[in-house]
Amino acid sequence: MPEAQQYLDADTLTKIERLDLKARLIVEGYISGLHRSPYHGFSVEFAEHREYSPGDDLKHLDWKVFGKSDRYYIKQYEEETNLRSYFLLDVSQSMCYRGKNAISKLEYGKYIIASLAHLLLRQQDSVGLVTFDHKAGMRIPASSSPAHKRTILENLARIDETEIGPEQKTDTSLVFHDLAEWMRRKGLVVIVSDLFDDAEKILFGLQHFRHKRHEVVVFQVLDDDEIRFPFQDMTLFEGLEEMPELLSDPRALRDGYIEAFERFTDRVRSGCRNSKIDFVRVNTGDPLDVVLSAYLATRASSRNL
Repeated sequence: MPEAQQYLDADTLTKIERLDLKARLIVEGYISGLHRSPYHGFSVEFAEHREYSPGDDLKHLDWKVFGKSDRYYIKQYEEETNLRSYFLLDVSQSMCYRGKNAISKLEYGKYIIASLAHLLLRQQDSVGLVTFDHKAGMRIPASSSPAHKRTILENLARIDETEIGPEQKTDTSLVFHDLAEWMRRKGLVVIVSDLFDDAEKILFGLQHFRHKRHEVVVFQVLDDDEIRFPFQDMTLFEGLEEMPELLSDPRALRDGYIEAFERFTDRVRSGCRNSKIDFVRVNTGDPLDVVLSAYLATRASSRNL
């Protein structure tokens, strides 16, 4: 089987290395030890089959199933089912916004996922990746294979902001329900999104994950401009996700915008709290190591109460 990196150009390799370096620095320098592993030892008892995905250990291929179906399936054992994690990354056009910060919401979200995936895979938990906008896109099944981190990083690096158009809008009304049914075994669902959608649709979809007994964590990734609305002069606001342009005096809009924005965030936050979902609002101007360390420390302390 050809090595995946032979298909990658230098720019893509650089992106992967940057993601990997960031993940290792954050986990090894700040987060390590804060997350109590749910991994409870080894068992060789067979649990189920799942379809083969690149990076899986070939020694677990079930050749008898291949002989009957002409398709590749991996044998999973109990040690692979202790914690199965899925990262859901919003790749809608609004995630490409960057204000004065040098990093977009989408790129910041990639770093969140790379860092936490590195942590989970290091403690032998399974990790999968799904992208979404108005529908589910790429789906990488969860695996705990040592080679799987490379698969996750490569696919994160392939997400190109320049190829994301206005038709790629956030729509959680169907996506979350579809994915909740697709994830057959309960596990950890980590959603990374700006959540630019109707609050009730978001919460209804999140409740579906909880109904399926998944543990859910939501990272709402925002640019500082979206939180503080710091604009002063007459500004032409460019519409994203097929919204029209708007020329206006931002000083006349600021109070109403801040009020509506905080009301929306408070509704999502309270809805998550009522459903026992972790909600973390992230500013892309904040150091990622501080954001993740603070969250995982809070998570660890709450589990010890």
